[in-house]
Amino acid sequence: MLFQDKEPPWISTSPIMQNNWNPCLQILEGHTDWARSVAFSPDGRRLVSTSDDDTVRVWNAETGALQQTLEGHTDWVWSVAFSPDGRRLASASCDKTVRIWDAETGVLQQTLEDHIDWVLSVAFSPDGRRLASASGDTTVRIWDTGSDTLQQTLEGHTDWVRSVAFSPDGRRLASASDDKTVRIWDAESGTLQQTLEGHTALVWSVAFSPDGRELASASDDKTVRIWNAETGVLLQTLEGHTDSVWSVAFSPDGRRLASASGDETVRIWDAEIGTLQQTLAAGATTTGLSFSSNGCHLNTKMGHIALDQSPSVPIRTANYSGYGIDAVNRSWITWNSSKVLWLPQQYRPSIYEDSIIDPTASDVYPRPCGSFVVRKQVIAIGCSSGRVLLIGFNPNISPITNEPFHFSAQNTIC
Repeated sequence: MLFQDKEPPWISTSPIMQNNWNPCLQILEGHTDWARSVAFSPDGRRLVSTSDDDTVRVWNAETGALQQTLEGHTDWVWSVAFSPDGRRLASASCDKTVRIWDAETGVLQQTLEDHIDWVLSVAFSPDGRRLASASGDTTVRIWDTGSDTLQQTLEGHTDWVRSVAFSPDGRRLASASDDKTVRIWDAESGTLQQTLEGHTALVWSVAFSPDGRELASASDDKTVRIWNAETGVLLQTLEGHTDSVWSVAFSPDGRRLASASGDETVRIWDAEIGTLQQTLAAGATTTGLSFSSNGCHLNTKMGHIALDQSPSVPIRTANYSGYGIDAVNRSWITWNSSKVLWLPQQYRPSIYEDSIIDPTASDVYPRPCGSFVVRKQVIAIGCSSGRVLLIGFNPNISPITNEPFHFSAQNTIC
């Protein structure tokens, strides 16, 4: 049992200490079913969680206080996206709707109801004026966020659309589909500009280069492809992964491309000539790739990976910088890859969410889990019980000076 006089000084987010304090850190109670995904607002002040209980909940990321419970969906809430300014929140659900909420007040602003199948993902345009939604009904829809207006219905895919991404200038939209293609659309007119064919299995995600001239796609066929986003010409086919590729991201200067795969590696490529620069053994499947602004770190769901600017070793274990989740079995929170805080079984994130099953086919596709996220000194974990575990660390104290804390599952049940 961990009591007040033994509270680790490097933990800053925890309940008010009492004499009978239970060694849970911050358990955000409210969801009554699987907490499917968690995400921080752009400024990091709020945490949003989605659940199979059909709700979205907004929490204060510093105190853990519940700020809003967003009710209205009638089925699982699959994913959420904040607007660039953090003032609005869009949620995508298996009830075939998208809902836009005021992130501050929780007021429902719009219910977008034109899809006829699950909505799998949503993305705001860079200026926040439009929202794109991808659905199992094979369409992409673009909405005006200032009114309840459907601007465009983008038709052409012949299977589920998994994800969408706006170009940096917001003028184009790319969509990735189970029909093995990527399509690029004019976001203003809805005109199909390019159909990118070459993948031999479903495409999970897409990412534009910072200048918008190139597009990378990640596929179940174990490859990454880089395309000229203006002409549709295939520039590079990046081979080397031995399992599905889930996520891709360009470096800020556009010269490098990172890819994350089910083979539990992250690979760094020369985006111009397609050569493999480095293979990082991540220890688990990870998603949510993005480079730091200076290109020195790679942000992932597992934590932040420090990158070699001039790699001399082609394959190495990923060096996680700062706080993260132990990649082997997700049983530890780590600091610079060293174990510092043990997680009981019921509070560990899973690598895979429930499989996405297409009711019209026999295919079952596991999807990487979005039920945990690391942002600087704060880690949020969504649990299958519906609880959200929020742990904040004191940035001024290094936990490595202390012995790792090992909590027993018996003493950590709240």
